[in-house]
Amino acid sequence: MKGLKKIALITAMAAAPFAANAELQAMNDTAMGDVTGQAGVTIELETKVSIGQFKYTDEGSFAVNDIVLGGAGVTAIGAGAGFNDLLDQIKVDIDIADDGDAIIHVGTLDGNPIDWGLEVGSMQLLAGNTGSDSTTLISNLSGFGMLAQLDIKVDTATDHLNLVAAFDVQNMNFDVDFLGVGVRGLKISGAGADADAVAMYTANGYDFGNMPPEQQAVFAGFANANLDVYKGTGLGASTAVDVLRIDVNNIFMDVSVASIEIGGASIGSVALDNVAVTNTKLAVYGH
Repeated sequence: MKGLKKIALITAMAAAPFAANAELQAMNDTAMGDVTGQAGVTIELETKVSIGQFKYTDEGSFAVNDIVLGGAGVTAIGAGAGFNDLLDQIKVDIDIADDGDAIIHVGTLDGNPIDWGLEVGSMQLLAGNTGSDSTTLISNLSGFGMLAQLDIKVDTATDHLNLVAAFDVQNMNFDVDFLGVGVRGLKISGAGADADAVAMYTANGYDFGNMPPEQQAVFAGFANANLDVYKGTGLGASTAVDVLRIDVNNIFMDVSVASIEIGGASIGSVALDNVAVTNTKLAVYGH
């Protein structure tokens, strides 16, 4: 259990860079007080991270090159909109409840969502010692958005790490080189508060109408995700044990692409309305 709590703390610090310009008040002071019950630790953070290469090697390798993660200003579009290149104004509150649960809330010092930006030069598959072949999967990735909520709880009764996040992607562009496809103006946003979206929330157990107004704004205005991460068993007829389990309780969002390009010419746009990803389970283990 101690190891899992350390993972929760590290996850909070690592996830703070996934950033948020709407009212950020996912949990008000009263709600936080009810959850935590007493004073804990607060960490204030601003950062920008550059990584020359991340490489995962099995027999061959998967490499991600020229990674820059910071504020929305690390991208040209974000900088043009007036954002700086730092993940800043971040405040992480860490509390241990009476029952031993770890409660981690990522908020901001100024009350606004956290803006984030990401650039990646390329993602490649590389041959191992037997050859020099390589395939570029994605290149020229650049995007920015906002993080409106990030709450992490480690439950001592279940040994589950629960993650609740509300975020958006305001603009993302990239090339899928091995297919000759370009994606321009990818956006991920909230599903909204129209009748169809509210019906989707209700069908999945969320009483949208009785949420506080500020929580409604975050729930409708940003993509929402609720995940459980824990050690468990494989799925279905699998005999695997002690695997990494990721249960996607729900993801609600709208997705749009302004332009899909093939051979440098646009073939049109794509829009997905009221996307609900529910009852989705993953079991991850070595072989």
